[in-house]
Amino acid sequence: MRRRVLFVCTANSARSLMAEALLREMAGDQFEVASAGTEPDKPHPMAIQVLQEAGYPVDGLSSKSLSDLESEDWDYVITLCEKASQECGTVCQPAQQIAWDFPDPVPAGRHATFALTLKEIRERIGLFTLVHRKETGLKPESFDPVTVFKALGDELRLAAMLLIREKKKLCVCELTAALDIPQPKASRHLAVLRDAGLLDAERHGQWTYYSVNPRLPLWLSRVLEETASGSQGRINTELERLAAMPDRPVIRFIG
Repeated sequence: MRRRVLFVCTANSARSLMAEALLREMAGDQFEVASAGTEPDKPHPMAIQVLQEAGYPVDGLSSKSLSDLESEDWDYVITLCEKASQECGTVCQPAQQIAWDFPDPVPAGRHATFALTLKEIRERIGLFTLVHRKETGLKPESFDPVTVFKALGDELRLAAMLLIREKKKLCVCELTAALDIPQPKASRHLAVLRDAGLLDAERHGQWTYYSVNPRLPLWLSRVLEETASGSQGRINTELERLAAMPDRPVIRFIG
C-alpha cells in the first residue's frame, strides 16, 4: 500500500507544486502525492517552466486549498515554509509532520532562482525517499553487475560513458557529433546505459542532457574511475570532435 504525502506551502504556486511533481515522478510507486496551500493562488508560470525543462510531467498540477484536503487521511504532511509549518501544526492528525523551509522563489521572479529551488527540493526529496526505504525495509536501487558490464562492454557505449563523465553533462546532439554516429543510434546506446542505471537524464527545452547517475554505489563509481584512469587517450578523438562542433547548445546549469 502506498503512503500518502501532502506537501503544503502558503500559495501552492511554486515550492509545494514542484515537490508534488518531483516525488510523483521520482517515487510514484511508493507514494500517493498531493499539494495544497494555506492561501492558494495559481501555479506560477516559471515553476511550471523549470519543471518542464527538467523533464518532469506537469499535467494536472493545480493550486488547491488546504481546507479541501486536510480532512483526508495522510501519512506525511510536509510543509515547505515556516509560515505553513506554523499554520499546519494541528491539521491532518495523526499524520507525521515534517517541516522543510525553502525560500520562496516568486519574489525574485528569476529563472535561475526557480531552477535552484527545484534542485534543492529534488535533493531533499531524494533523501526523504532514501530514509523511507530504510524505515520500511524496501530494497535500495539495485545495480546488477551483469547488466552493468554488458552495458559498458560495447565500445561506443563505453566512449559515451567516459565522455559524459569527463564533461559532466552532454546532450544527444553533442554525443552524436563526438561519436560520429546517427542520432537514433546514439539514443539507443544511451537508453541501454540509462536502463542499466548508469545515467540520469534531464530535459532542458528541446534538449535532453545526460549525466552520470549520482546514486551509483561505491564499487561502481570506482569501476568508472579506474576505467577512465586506465584508458587515458581512448576518447581523445571524440573530445576533439566535440570541441570542433559548431553551434553547440548552450545552457546554464545551476549547481
